[in-house]
Order: sequence, then C-alpha cells, then structure tokens
Amino acid sequence: MDTFDAPVDSWKPLSPRYLQMKRLMILIIWPLLLLPCCVALGWFHHWWSGAALALLCLGWIAYRWHRMGRVYRIWGYAERDTDLYIREGLMWRRLTVVPYGRMQVVTVNSGPIERRYGLATVTLQTASAGTDATIPGLPQAEADSLRERLSELGEQQAVGL
Repeated sequence: MDTFDAPVDSWKPLSPRYLQMKRLMILIIWPLLLLPCCVALGWFHHWWSGAALALLCLGWIAYRWHRMGRVYRIWGYAERDTDLYIREGLMWRRLTVVPYGRMQVVTVNSGPIERRYGLATVTLQTASAGTDATIPGLPQAEADSLRERLSELGEQQAVGL
C-alpha cells in the first residue's frame, strides 16, 4: 500500500465548483499570456511561425486543462479520531497529518473569485511550521463547519495535554 493512500475510510473531495473555477482561470489567463507572443511572432517574422506557436499554445492549454482535472481528483481530506489527513500533489505527492491537539489557528479565507463560486480555503496553523496545511476549494458552509469542528477538537485535545 502506498503511504499516500493512508488507511482512511473515506476521503472527502473538494467541491466540483473548484475544478470549474480553476479551469476557467486556465481558459482566461493562459490565452492572455500567450496570444501576444503568437501575434508578435507572426507579425514580425512569418505568419506560419505565429500559427505554429499558436498551435503549441493550444496544446499547452489543453494539457493544463487535463492536468487540473487530475490535480483536483487527488486533493482530499479525512477527519479521524485524533488527527486530520490532507493529501495533495500530482507528481510529488504529499500526505499531511495534523494532530488536533497541535492546531493553534484555523482560518477560513475566500478571495473575490472564490466567493463568486461560493468557495473558501481552510488554513491550519500548528505548533510546528512543517505541518501547516491548507484545504482549498471547499463550499463556504462546509469550510465554516470544518473550522468549527477542528477548533472544538483542537481545544478538547489540547486540554488533555
């Protein structure tokens, strides 16, 4: 068994709206960055070199689109009795185990684009900087309830120390 696939009954995935948001950002940001290069190359060199670069750019955008789907499917978290598991990473996988008793601050952040999609990011700060963690792409209500549960469990575990 892979360490990444920890013995957890059920991993909770990110919201599907997170994938929609990230893919929309790919369709907006990458063309804005790459289109001027294609036009400039076609304008100042040969039209076919600009067209060739445009095809390469379309391939890059398609790759990023597909990759985002894979990244989305890997992200997840699981609440256990004494700790929280967070998994992430496509090429370099990462499994973070955060004991509830080590949590010091649990925050919920939501930028303007995330708010448009009704999403939020939960950030966990612990006694050790190496185990700080984030869970992006949760629905706002789920993020708020997770923050409350984690804060309560953290207080209960800290009392027992």
